[in-house]
Amino acid sequence: MNIYTASEVEAVNGTDVKLKCIFNSSAPVSLQSVSVAWYFRPPHPGHEEAIFYYSGRPFPPSEGHFREHLVWSGDLEKKEASITLLQVSPAFNGTYSCRVLNPPDVHGINGEVNLRVVNKPGFNLPDWFLGLFGAGV
Repeated sequence: MNIYTASEVEAVNGTDVKLKCIFNSSAPVSLQSVSVAWYFRPPHPGHEEAIFYYSGRPFPPSEGHFREHLVWSGDLEKKEASITLLQVSPAFNGTYSCRVLNPPDVHGINGEVNLRVVNKPGFNLPDWFLGLFGAGV
């Protein structure tokens, strides 16, 4: 199993962002055979948590801060296991892992993408710096 993701993604606070996960499998792919799991690890010490599962149908999170902020946007027939995060905030900063299983093809390296939520696209100055110049910056 080969899984491909971007290494880093930047998203503007309050927008939606798609975390793409593409896979290649040595076994035939069918909607019944493939399962997908997404995990989140915060940037500061903390433990990894399961945030999404797909097996025959999507199982979005029913609790936590990803509840109602995560939707399935993959297409297994095209070997895509992507999710979309809705209305991201700085609480979404961290590392997301995409894990795909297609028995008997269950071994391989998971895809990992680091998400960074920013206030404006492109170059961002820290809030303390902007405060030096007042609200006009």
